[in-house]
Amino acid sequence: MSALSHDRRCAELATQTRLLRSRVEGADLTVPVPTCPGWTLGQLLRHVGGTHHWAETVVRTRATGPVPEDLVDDVSGYAAPDPDAMDAWVAEGAAGLADALRAAGPGERVWTPGPGGTTAFWARRMLFEAVVHRADATWAVGAEFEVDDDLAVDGIDEWMGFGTVPEVVEPHPGVPPLLGPGRTLHFGGPGAAPGWLVDLTGEAVVCRRADGPAPETTTTAVRGPLSDLLLLLYGRRPPKPAPVEITGDAGLLALWVERSGFWLRE
Repeated sequence: MSALSHDRRCAELATQTRLLRSRVEGADLTVPVPTCPGWTLGQLLRHVGGTHHWAETVVRTRATGPVPEDLVDDVSGYAAPDPDAMDAWVAEGAAGLADALRAAGPGERVWTPGPGGTTAFWARRMLFEAVVHRADATWAVGAEFEVDDDLAVDGIDEWMGFGTVPEVVEPHPGVPPLLGPGRTLHFGGPGAAPGWLVDLTGEAVVCRRADGPAPETTTTAVRGPLSDLLLLLYGRRPPKPAPVEITGDAGLLALWVERSGFWLRE
């Protein structure tokens, strides 16, 4: 599967946010979100809407440096917001961001908090902000989550890109080193679905597409539905056990996911 186009990402950003909104329509916004400890549904919606409004400012103004993240981080006062007002604000954020991204196109140079430095980064990043938090909201109201395979592949590709930046292998006191001889991970979907190989044997992390079964020398092999592989990377555990099979060194998988997800905690 090839990477999604800029237009497709913009369209899916709007679609995934609409699906999130429809899932929580009529729900009690004070209920907790188990996969986002400490947050209610109302606070989750505030975060999603705030993130989209924040990114829209970056894209619309062609920001060349960091933009204040108050809209992203300040959710404490929204444990029980007015449902109609919150829904309208979330819808406005997604629509405004999608419009700004379409108007800019994928190649405009802007500040990004990760690899890329163009508006294409924001289209992809904000799409999966909506996808993953839709899963959070869906499980919080007791429903089942699913996402199309081509979206899941694009999301895994994005994660693999973050997983190669130098910060991933920076030494930390008390944390075992990530790189070492004979360390590889393979992620694969069912049948002829795409796969990825994560090579930790050199001086930097190398991630590449590697379809088919895991090589015999693979340290850790992870196999399952593509949507579940995406959610595994984000540390999401659905209420029902996901059909993901892990063979080999599960500790290496946990270490790599933790280190490659540093940007979620920035």
